[in-house]
Amino acid sequence: MIKGGKSVYGASVGILMLEARFPRILGDMGNAGTWDFPVLYKVVRDASPDRVVRQGAKGLLDAFKMAAQDLEADGADGITTNCGFLAIFQDELSSAVDIPVLTSSLMQVSAVNSLLPPGRRAGILTVSRSSLTAAHLAAAGVPEGTPVGTTEGRAHFTEVILGNSNDLDPVAAEADNVGAAEDLVAQHPDIGAIVLECTNMTPFATAIRRATGHPVFSQVSFVNWFQSSLSPPDWPRRT
Repeated sequence: MIKGGKSVYGASVGILMLEARFPRILGDMGNAGTWDFPVLYKVVRDASPDRVVRQGAKGLLDAFKMAAQDLEADGADGITTNCGFLAIFQDELSSAVDIPVLTSSLMQVSAVNSLLPPGRRAGILTVSRSSLTAAHLAAAGVPEGTPVGTTEGRAHFTEVILGNSNDLDPVAAEADNVGAAEDLVAQHPDIGAIVLECTNMTPFATAIRRATGHPVFSQVSFVNWFQSSLSPPDWPRRT
């Protein structure tokens, strides 16, 4: 006997999306080709990048809760988001549904620290250092004093994402991300890994890894791990 109850089957991960228009290139969470498995998307209307990041997502909690509940009702077995700043809603979203919720890449900083040799720690790369508050970091369980670098103030990437531009230059965006990562490592020589706060940075993870020599953890790598627990491989039994 097979039980029902869902509207959609075969997509374990539901993704809460900001309402944005900038190009989502391969590697971005909002590009369905990024995933090796099906996902469910739900766009939260009026949740622009600027409103969520620079304005602290004020007035958007109820909309995110309702969208999470819709994803659960549609068939998601776990929910994530496409913005690291939504860590501030982790407890509220977890309480709004009956399935696991992973709001932010920042939630893996402490785990990454535990992987590194003594004297080494993770550093964070964010789209907006001026907007990333102690409340965001605390909600994600990030240890106090964790180094934070940013693409803010550089030529292209931050303004495209937070300005919600129609045009993205991947070469310029990569240069901003690599330069910010190199500065972060130069300023904090004890860094042994980099955690990308911004999900739109993931397409440049390989370039950052090559430039810094350090492992790079992103929301995409985090959600791949998340999905593997929601839908474990059905290994054939050996006799």
